[in-house]
Amino acid sequence: MLQARQDNSILLIESTSNQVDQFGGYSGMTPADFVLFVRNIAERMQLPWSRVLLGGDHLGPNVWQDEAAEPAMQKAIEQIRAYVAAGYSKIHLDTSMCLRHDPVTPSGNIAAELAAERAADLCAVAEKTFTAGTKLSAAPVYVIGTDVPVPGGAQHNITHIEITSVKLVRQTIELTRSAFFDHGLQEAWNRVVAVVVQPGVEFSDTTVQDYDHQAAVKLSKFISTTESFVYEAHSTDFQLPSALIEMVSDHFAILKVGPWLTFAFREAVFGLAHMEDEYLRNKKTATLSCIKGILDQAMLNKPKYWQKHYSGDKNKQALARAYSYSDRVRYYWPEQPVQESLRRLINNLKKDPPPLNLVSQYFPDQYWKIREQLLENDPVQLIYDCIQQVLKYYSRAAGMSGK
Repeated sequence: MLQARQDNSILLIESTSNQVDQFGGYSGMTPADFVLFVRNIAERMQLPWSRVLLGGDHLGPNVWQDEAAEPAMQKAIEQIRAYVAAGYSKIHLDTSMCLRHDPVTPSGNIAAELAAERAADLCAVAEKTFTAGTKLSAAPVYVIGTDVPVPGGAQHNITHIEITSVKLVRQTIELTRSAFFDHGLQEAWNRVVAVVVQPGVEFSDTTVQDYDHQAAVKLSKFISTTESFVYEAHSTDFQLPSALIEMVSDHFAILKVGPWLTFAFREAVFGLAHMEDEYLRNKKTATLSCIKGILDQAMLNKPKYWQKHYSGDKNKQALARAYSYSDRVRYYWPEQPVQESLRRLINNLKKDPPPLNLVSQYFPDQYWKIREQLLENDPVQLIYDCIQQVLKYYSRAAGMSGK
């Protein structure tokens, strides 16, 4: 929100289907709860609500893939209804997953016609919900596409990513348009703004697959020949800043970022923890936060959010828990012992700010900003600035000032 204020831009914030749904998702929030959560922050950060755009990511039967089609799709319908009713205006219709007993193609995927039919079913619910009256001032816009990267990053190290073929994009557009028209959704089709594709970018524990402009040329050229679509690219985290600019130029105009921001948050907190230890460990009046140990213990106590993602021996798993690009640690910040430790860390360094020569060791970029009086020697401001360093890359790629 600070970046949006600086850029005088619209801010797009999305929640994912397993994160927020009618049952609360893993965040414990319904769509209405999430809207209130974001709105309260916007008020605190003095960002006009008219400049906040909320999106729902991977909306569909994603969470209920183990169920048969009828109950899974009924839950997906209720999910879409809850999102639109709460005021979400950008809806990613994701029906790319096979449900129990679904017929599959020889490659093991859902039949493209069935995916398109289900996307139209969900769109019809969204349209009906909007017509019945919601908090939206304008009808929702839609994102389609079945070649969807794994949410949160790959679960193994990557050496090659298969870029979505032009044939598949063309098929997705044609079949989804036909299904929309069969459902009487011609007007809604005019509000389909993007297609999700795999442009050849991904990240895993320790590796990043960099964007290759030459490899994506055919895909880039094709979309410029269609109606008014752009591409939506997921998993763009950790790409080179120059690559993000190149992706936008190549019509991958919606760049999704998530773990890179929480990764930057984690880096900043660990930097503060190291400063705290160096500066305060010999002061009798100080009680150290010990946040790195407390955070890791929280992950060990509740391994369900990282265990399937991190392989190898105990040392490799310990390293991944703290430093993986996938940043599964992001699930554990709300844990009460972690929150208490984080508050102690921040309070310690607010009460007794470390000298700038120590700040320089762990926050070299922020050190110069403090020297130039562009930033305060304050732990919260250091965290914010580390996150904004990442956001500036996206701001510049999107044509904002990125100051």
